Amino acid sequence: MKALILVGGYGTRLRPLTLSCAKPLVEFGNKPMLLHQLEALVEAGVTHIVLAVSYRADQMEQELKNVEKKLGVKIIISLESEPLGTAGPLALAKEHLNKDNEPFFVLNSDVICDFPFKQMVEFHKHHGKEGTIMVTKVDEPSKYGVVIYDAENGRIQQFVEKPQEYVSNKINAGMYIFNPSILNRISLKPTSIEKDVFPFMASDSELYAMELQGFWMDVGQPKDFLTGMCMYLGSLRQKSPDQLHSGEGTVGNVLVDPSAKIGKNCRIGPNVTIGPDVVIEDGVCVKRCTILKGATIKSHSWIESCIIGWKCVLGRWVRMENVSVLGEDVTVKDELYINGGRILPHKSIGTSVPEPQIIM
Repeated sequence: MKALILVGGYGTRLRPLTLSCAKPLVEFGNKPMLLHQLEALVEAGVTHIVLAVSYRADQMEQELKNVEKKLGVKIIISLESEPLGTAGPLALAKEHLNKDNEPFFVLNSDVICDFPFKQMVEFHKHHGKEGTIMVTKVDEPSKYGVVIYDAENGRIQQFVEKPQEYVSNKINAGMYIFNPSILNRISLKPTSIEKDVFPFMASDSELYAMELQGFWMDVGQPKDFLTGMCMYLGSLRQKSPDQLHSGEGTVGNVLVDPSAKIGKNCRIGPNVTIGPDVVIEDGVCVKRCTILKGATIKSHSWIESCIIGWKCVLGRWVRMENVSVLGEDVTVKDELYINGGRILPHKSIGTSVPEPQIIM
């Protein structure tokens, strides 16, 4: 089987992290976001993967050479000279997707969940039509495009964009399987699959919905990245609890790279991911945070709901909270307070940031 992953955009929602690194390569749960999807696809029997890229293609290519070897899969970069939306990339990669008459996956790269790709294939083959969309239940459907379908067989009847009155709480989860015949519906120009393709497939009775079991999150912005991390760690607790860290001062679900060093009298957790070569000195408290490779947090600092970028240094007695995000190589001096700050790479912060703001 084949798959196309929509890697596309500039990752503006996840800045300042994406100023140093292509978004699919930002580590989520201590491995590049994209790798979660690639591993699940390979496990489901996918052998050829096309990445639809319009930004930082060189960085992606370097990184993926190692992944190809490790996973034993063929990865092709399909480079867009202009952003082609969510359908155009299928037309651009037509020669790869059309090679045989087998169905192929299409995924949004921001999505994290327990990828049920094998079950998707079974469901798709069972109904025998052109497309399958994975849908997921959400608490606030008015923020999304809602999918209305026949609960008995899954046939999609219509889509309602950001409904103000309740019609359904099932939304498009950004994971699809299509037969190659879908390519006849798409031309090579910037096109939205959600608006320009799906409604026509639904009116032809060619599109079906399968409901996702378990957690789902679009982790393309910091607040959701942290919520998704909590869900992912909860899922690890159920499926592979041996991967989680347990030790003195650890509370709840915590993932720690073996090369990280944690001092005495710390409180780590719940819901913390600590990357490779991170140093946490004595008496530090960390809750609901991701700390990326090579960062140092000095003694008695307190951080909650933050993402600390690569090679950052937080001084002593620093307090950070409220979805603060430090880009790569940021230094925060001792005894400062950062509240919802987004700080661009290579900055040194010498005064507190009491109100949420971007520091350039």
